[in-house]
Amino acid sequence: MRIDVVTIFPGMFEPVLGESIIKRAREQGFVEVELWDLRRFTDDRHRTTDDYAFGGGGGMVMKPEPIFRAVEAISSQASGGRVILLTPQGRAFNQDIARELARERHLILLCGRYEGVDDRVRARLAADELSIGDYVLTGGELPAMVVIDAVVRLIPGVLGQEDAPAKDTFGMGILEGPHFTRPREFQGMRVPDILLSGNHGAIAQWRRREALRRTLERRPELLKRINLDEADRELVREIVLEMMS
Repeated sequence: MRIDVVTIFPGMFEPVLGESIIKRAREQGFVEVELWDLRRFTDDRHRTTDDYAFGGGGGMVMKPEPIFRAVEAISSQASGGRVILLTPQGRAFNQDIARELARERHLILLCGRYEGVDDRVRARLAADELSIGDYVLTGGELPAMVVIDAVVRLIPGVLGQEDAPAKDTFGMGILEGPHFTRPREFQGMRVPDILLSGNHGAIAQWRRREALRRTLERRPELLKRINLDEADRELVREIVLEMMS
């Protein structure tokens, strides 16, 4: 996969792209990430990327010309990229969208700033608009990093085990249950005995039960989105009775 990022602050990305899973994915050739400084595509000595809004109002608006030029330059190197504008007005980013984007060969991420981006960018260039939550950040750089991280780890081979993403929270459609490691006892808290039993069938059932319990307690709406089998439905009924007692 190739990911191009258009931003006025390319320096924000290097610490994220140079660490952990993304760093290894780049080094191993699973993904190529290119950063494009939007100021390179301006035509004035001040390298202006924003201007006052027509009609008045507070805040500056990012100009269309530099963004169009940047996308044209990227397309001259690798055509066919899916252009995504990071904006609070976009559709809410989630694991399903991450899986969808992980199947693409080329993504172009546009990082907005200030009051927003000239709407002609949205109308002509952006095939998609994404938001990472119902809040406003100072720019699209952090959302772009979130999208990159969520997408890259889903590229086959990046995590090593092919089925690893399917076991994640949301990968299963529900939240993950609790995890424990050494020591067996810490500050009076013991690891559940079942996890030390060596009975893998019982451990798998316990983990499924605790995942359903955590989902029911924290994100019950997720259970309405997936098809639970009869065994899961019975576990949910038992958990509800326990919570009511």
